[in-house]
Amino acid sequence: MSESNNIISHLIELRGRILKALLSILVLFVPLAFFAQDLYHLLATPLLDAMPANAQMIATDVAAPFFAPFKLTLVLAFFLAIPFVLYQIWGFVAPGLYRNEKRLIAPLLLSSTLLFYGGVAFAYFVVFPVIFAFFAGIEITGVAFATDISSYLNFVLKLFFAFGMAFEIPVAIVLMCWTGMTDADSLRAKRPYVVVGAFVVGMLLTPPDIISQSLLAVPMLILFEIGILIGSLYSRKSEEEENQEVS
Repeated sequence: MSESNNIISHLIELRGRILKALLSILVLFVPLAFFAQDLYHLLATPLLDAMPANAQMIATDVAAPFFAPFKLTLVLAFFLAIPFVLYQIWGFVAPGLYRNEKRLIAPLLLSSTLLFYGGVAFAYFVVFPVIFAFFAGIEITGVAFATDISSYLNFVLKLFFAFGMAFEIPVAIVLMCWTGMTDADSLRAKRPYVVVGAFVVGMLLTPPDIISQSLLAVPMLILFEIGILIGSLYSRKSEEEENQEVS
């Protein structure tokens, strides 16, 4: 009977934390909605700067000029609410964690948030100007360069997510080292494969030129090395702590 009560109490707590997370997104969305058009213009600036002088963005759907900016605003509200959403997740799982697990998870949640934001900022300020200049420079006879605003939004959101997740490499490596799935030495031995894989990912997500590919591949390799360094330091610390506990 007590076990069922515990399950019900956990479900009630989970529901409350989910509602708080959704409420935080709503609280951010409402004021941002007043600036939806300005936010979309800011998002479109890298493309507008790269487009020819006589080119402009278009809307192929009658409702796109209204819904595209509000879709962007909703996604932006979620991005900004990520720290609070992760805090709610942390508050739910923390009571079931050991002390050493809490010491690791809390910094990982903070670092994963900052790295995701860093990946999004890197895509906007560094990658977008390069790839849009590349695309805008392609001329096909009889074809006018005009991008649909909804298609553009979907494209950049995919890139934001891809770069945000790519910048999570150090967190993933630390977690793998912590759980024993791998170790720093094994990852170092796989470095040649990682280099090839990083440039393959860069080729798939960016235009087919070495500069654009390197804009994604090189940061991924740097973050990979940082992840190995942090993972190896944590592994040594864990081994020393275990030896002390045994002694």
